[in-house]
Amino acid sequence: MLNRTLLETLQKAGFSEKFLDEMVAPVMRIHFGQSVGAVSLSAGDPGLWAVEGGNKLVCSGLLQASKSNLISGSVTYIEEKTRTKQTGNPTKMYEVVYQIGSETRSDFYDIILVATPLNRKIANITFLNFDPPIEEFHRKYEHIVATLVKGELNSSVFGSRAIDNFGLGTVLTTDNSDSFVNSLGISSPVRKEENLQPSADGTYVWKMFSPETLTKAQILKLFLSYDYAVKKPWLAYPHYEPPEKCPSIILHDRLYYLNGMECAASAMEMGATAGYNAALLAYHC
Repeated sequence: MLNRTLLETLQKAGFSEKFLDEMVAPVMRIHFGQSVGAVSLSAGDPGLWAVEGGNKLVCSGLLQASKSNLISGSVTYIEEKTRTKQTGNPTKMYEVVYQIGSETRSDFYDIILVATPLNRKIANITFLNFDPPIEEFHRKYEHIVATLVKGELNSSVFGSRAIDNFGLGTVLTTDNSDSFVNSLGISSPVRKEENLQPSADGTYVWKMFSPETLTKAQILKLFLSYDYAVKKPWLAYPHYEPPEKCPSIILHDRLYYLNGMECAASAMEMGATAGYNAALLAYHC
């Protein structure tokens, strides 16, 4: 499955080009910004969950439950060194050097889990004096901009019928679209009992994904009027181009790389699976 795109797989399964272009590709473009990656279709299924207050609370909740000591620093390099413990026997350990503001600090660890993409634009980590050397990964990550806008959508951009009659809540695009957005849709409340109610003034909070930062002129083209716009650019997930090769989860003795799994699929659930596997490796090392 890593040697061909999902569209190629579905073509061989007998799905028509029209169905793939107008149904499958738009859903994939919402979540991966590209027409590859079978896991991106899972978000098109009903019954998905969300966390009230934001999915970021999953991370803070796990930190609290594990009683971990979080150091908010930026790791610059990791080096394997030999240290003598209290027993008097030399042992291999890892020195992690990191920055907190302008201050450089370091600590020693028995086991290292690298839980960030080894991409120079995301995590510029150097591995010093490893034998054999740690493989360099030059994986390209897809640049995506998430934009939240509270305003009244200009539905005439997408069709001649008015939004009140059309009930427009989501707009998807195809691979051949000349639109400057991959998708846009109304953001719904997390609580099911607070189902989206009709807006008295026609304004909603819309979430848009685009490959580039939207200009004010582009936003004004999409909206008749708007109160605010919040933009967040990020390197969201790998750029997929089969055939894929996943790096090893074991980079060195007691040095594990979680994000290598993103070469197969990128999602919170995949990160949880990678973390679980690394925890088992660390426990049994």
